Amino acid sequence: MNGVPILSLMLLVPLVGAVACLMAGREQARVIALAATLVDLVLGAFLWSHYQIGGPQWQFQEHAAIFAGFEWKLGIDGIALLLIALTVFLMPICIGASWNAIEKRAGEYYANFLIMETLMIGVFTAQDLFLFYIMFEAGLIPMYLIIGIWGGADRIYASYKFFLYTLLGSVLMLIAMMWMVNEAGTSDIPTLMAYSFPVKAQTWLWLAFFASFAVKMPMWPTHTWLPDAHVQAPTAGSVILAGVLLKMGGYGFIRFSLPMFPEASAQFAPLIYGLSMAAVVITSLIALVQHDMKKLIAYSSVAHMAIVTVGLFAFNRQGLEGSMIVMLSHGIVSGALFLAVGVIYDRLHTREIDRYGGLAINMPAYALFFMLFTMASVGLPGTSGFVGEFLSLMGIYAQSSWVALVCTTGIILGAAYMLYLYRRVVFGVQKNADAAAMPDLDAREWAMMIPLAVAVLWMGVYPETFLAPMRKDIAGLEARLAQARPKGDADVQIAAISPAAATHEHGDAMEHGAQVHGPEAAHGEAR
Repeated sequence: MNGVPILSLMLLVPLVGAVACLMAGREQARVIALAATLVDLVLGAFLWSHYQIGGPQWQFQEHAAIFAGFEWKLGIDGIALLLIALTVFLMPICIGASWNAIEKRAGEYYANFLIMETLMIGVFTAQDLFLFYIMFEAGLIPMYLIIGIWGGADRIYASYKFFLYTLLGSVLMLIAMMWMVNEAGTSDIPTLMAYSFPVKAQTWLWLAFFASFAVKMPMWPTHTWLPDAHVQAPTAGSVILAGVLLKMGGYGFIRFSLPMFPEASAQFAPLIYGLSMAAVVITSLIALVQHDMKKLIAYSSVAHMAIVTVGLFAFNRQGLEGSMIVMLSHGIVSGALFLAVGVIYDRLHTREIDRYGGLAINMPAYALFFMLFTMASVGLPGTSGFVGEFLSLMGIYAQSSWVALVCTTGIILGAAYMLYLYRRVVFGVQKNADAAAMPDLDAREWAMMIPLAVAVLWMGVYPETFLAPMRKDIAGLEARLAQARPKGDADVQIAAISPAAATHEHGDAMEHGAQVHGPEAAHGEAR
């Protein structure tokens, strides 16, 4: 980049746009917001194109001392790169979804979205522990305001519940961070990832971080804030909440809990498995009986994120890579589903499933896009949903066949509630004249749907585009976890890969004599 601090620039652009939005009228504010998010999208594309796959672990690093004990440290690895790409991809779509829906205090609305973009990118780029914490917690504020000011009838209750749940979980994490800095003598995240904390201390540190990340994911039973937040949030708020904010919990597990506390992660793996299995079954059954489309998709998000957690705690490459792909896929697919709900809500101003029916007749283009996103949520081969779930479940099968069995029921239950939703909304008799009179997608809605559809198919047909940037980082994390990996109950064995071989492609590892069985072979085929 010839010395240009591209990460700081990506943080600065939305902030400048936010200030401009506060001083502009409705028409100007939405144009400014769209322009700022598109600039960040271009910068994100540049970041992706110049990222060296197989190069140094930390790239585009920036470092400046702010004051004693606090430093401006930025940098990314392949994992952060993918989540930044997801963020900058979804943000222009969120602005487009709000184009006609937001009329009151529009400048403040768009400013909140731009500030939230800065904070979300900041979470994924921060390399200082306290800088991460500030970005992580400050992201609550704009979402709290978006729900509380521009949300539905019960927006105050939902916004307070969202804020309190997510904030209280993070207090313990801050205490743990202060102890870690005192113990290790540094707040540098890459250094802490390689530091060996005392095993007894790891237990308490892991629990402190878990209190924050479990709520953020959200894991069952700390998920109860999510359906309320989604139902009351405006469409764009639901898109970015499901698309990016929930992924901060998964990113926290990958960046902190697993590499910094490997022994404690192995110790608490049964807890993760139990909560995840309960989430898959219970929230899927709850989704089956919902009458509100947003609430149904919200409960499905809890079930999908449970697949992420079991994959992360499979302690092998398939599970870790699968979890990352599930997070990326869920970010796109759930955002697309909430957008699809918003399209018809803008026309009929209701989310009640029974108020629709037969939309394939008068909205065929909408029905086609909705079908694609439904199939991706179900995990149909050829879509993004299949790749991540396949890898995650194969990874956990190598660790626990029983956990894999229970979590696989989520695919069956997911097909049940999503296909049931699609049939009632799109097929059947047109019982309501107002629904039958709704026009099909306009040019703005086409412009939002097409990129999402392309991303879903691209990830499903050629996942190597998304696997390649993170492969070396996942291999390093797997090597870090190798010593603590608990013995599984399945017969499938995955040979340990040496740190030297872990940096090479999968095929290179085989050439050096690494034996690959079961899901490792499947992983190679999936790629």
